[in-house]
Amino acid sequence: MKHFFALCVALTFAVTAQAQEFKPFKVNVSIGGAIPSGGGGVLFAIEPKYGINDQIDVGLRLESALMARDLTVNGNTSSGNAQGAFSYILTGNYMLSDEGFRPFVGIGAGIYGIAGTGFTATSGTGGSTTNGNINAASVFGGMGRVGFKTGHFVLGVEYNFIPNSNSIVYDSNGTNKIGTSVQSKNSYAGIKIGFDIGGGRR
Repeated sequence: MKHFFALCVALTFAVTAQAQEFKPFKVNVSIGGAIPSGGGGVLFAIEPKYGINDQIDVGLRLESALMARDLTVNGNTSSGNAQGAFSYILTGNYMLSDEGFRPFVGIGAGIYGIAGTGFTATSGTGGSTTNGNINAASVFGGMGRVGFKTGHFVLGVEYNFIPNSNSIVYDSNGTNKIGTSVQSKNSYAGIKIGFDIGGGRR
């Protein structure tokens, strides 16, 4: 009986020690480069995360990116103004290892706020130009990521899948179409370095 009681106590302490080893809540803070089609910029992100266990995190990524992106006007590529993009993304991450070096993969989905951008369109006949813009919009999109974590340091690469924005531009009289196929490619990649505050093992 004594041996059985001692075994129960030992198992209880072992389970308790293992439970105390894992701290579920953490906040990731990252900076990096934003790479849209034909342009570039910078980004900043903060992502509170909760660990369901030591290998699976769920979180909310709040990201702001400032970047210039390509536009397609009448089939020709043109550069737009540098504008911001904001996102509120529910995320899920899976750690591929429980060692010190921890590769991970992840996905996410949520709302992207795309700022408007200006451009200049040229008509094909008269050669006249007019300034136009693509209006700001909020759209639903997705995200995929890969990276690794070592200690609290995190390096990741993400791709944000965002629907393109489209617009039609008219001349000053409001009658003749200057750009019948004005499109902004909103998707962008992000290369990020950051660190986790909290989480990990005790």
